[in-house]
Amino acid sequence: MGDQGYTYTLDEALSTIGFGKFQVGVLAYAGLAIQPEWGLSSSEESLISTVAFFGMLVGAYLWGVVSDSYGRKKGLLGAAIISTVAGLLSAFAPNYTSLLILRCTVGVGLGGGHICSSWVLEFIPISNRGLWMVVLSTFWTVGTIMEASLAWWIMPKYGWRWLLGLSTIPYFIALLLYGLVPESPRYLCTQGRLTEAYYILQKGAALNQKELPIGLLISDQIIKVTSNNDTSESTEKLYSTRKTSDFQRKTPSIIMLLSHRLIRTTLLLWLLYFCNTFSYYGIILLTSQLSIGQSECEPPTLQSDNINDPSLYVNVFITSLAELPGVAIAAFTLDRIGRKICMEILMICGFILLLPLVVHQNAIMTTGFLFGSRMFVSASFTVASIYAPEVYPTNVRATGVGITTAVGKIGGMVCPLIAVGMGSGCHQTLPVILFEVTILLSGLSILLLPFETKGKELTDNIDLHVQHVLVQ
Repeated sequence: MGDQGYTYTLDEALSTIGFGKFQVGVLAYAGLAIQPEWGLSSSEESLISTVAFFGMLVGAYLWGVVSDSYGRKKGLLGAAIISTVAGLLSAFAPNYTSLLILRCTVGVGLGGGHICSSWVLEFIPISNRGLWMVVLSTFWTVGTIMEASLAWWIMPKYGWRWLLGLSTIPYFIALLLYGLVPESPRYLCTQGRLTEAYYILQKGAALNQKELPIGLLISDQIIKVTSNNDTSESTEKLYSTRKTSDFQRKTPSIIMLLSHRLIRTTLLLWLLYFCNTFSYYGIILLTSQLSIGQSECEPPTLQSDNINDPSLYVNVFITSLAELPGVAIAAFTLDRIGRKICMEILMICGFILLLPLVVHQNAIMTTGFLFGSRMFVSASFTVASIYAPEVYPTNVRATGVGITTAVGKIGGMVCPLIAVGMGSGCHQTLPVILFEVTILLSGLSILLLPFETKGKELTDNIDLHVQHVLVQ
């Protein structure tokens, strides 16, 4: 593994080999594994959406635990297999009950999508991390647009079974390419599998036409501990750190997430994800109810009267485009001003643009305010989805992000239940105020989050995570 007289960490290795073909391949594969939630409900039946969301809630936690316990690749593989098989079987569902069960199962598989963020994050050098994680997030928006386009083309002519079947193609491709993608070297380092991590980094350096640093790849926790000049004290600290790491590997992740060292971060992220998801879907529902020509006081519905109506998919397509400028803003500002400040500014902009809708506006103004608000709120959530895996240590990263994502799904499930009782134009004040309150709560949680992750190395265990907080 190199000259034994010198040592280097994983972050130093990634900085040396830089961003190139190696990371592009990882990013492209992760893009295949990200599927938009919109595609879960083919017939716009609210119960199908509900069971799919429930499945995603369960899957978000399940695959997070699998990923932290057995590796990122195994978590991705399990989620992809379940999504592919259940998704394909959905196209042949003989009755409504079996369709519900299968769509819930698909949701379980799609719940593992957050693993992609943790996996890709662990390959990218610090200097490129924010930008390329935003690029990864754009796969979600692009996937939503592509799914809407597919539905626009398929549904009126061929029906929902063909839509469900064709929607599994990206996962089939991901399964075929599974053997070519590497395990996260950072995960391998936390498991003491430094030789495997070294060979992966060596292949990455070759692809990027760079050379690894001269010396021995060493765990971040070991190099930080052994930097002390007192040999006996260093040995004692090293032994203590290894004991701590062994203890952490044997401790259930949920307990570590709620330990006194992480509980503040965990609870604030839960609040942020719940409120952000709630307000995001609230704005989408307001868009459909206030901007597509319903009569002013007509009771709204979450179902389409005619699933073969192409305008349904045109609306999804057009409103999804509103998120692209927000993603561009996030990409430009994320690494310049920091994650927390970026999220706060985006939330404030979303709040301001939604505020005029407390009272009824004309159609053009309503559409403009809703699109602008959605742009900023969705961009803020994009930054949050980057901050969350950055802020958690490697040994609980996937589980922490998985549970946080699951809490966000609860916000997505609750929001339509409140929105069902809205009037299109006559009863918009209270719902808008409610969504504004959730945006304010999101902003408050951002202010209280412990520390900024811009330009910071990822931590591998809770002890180093605490050191980062103290440095702040």
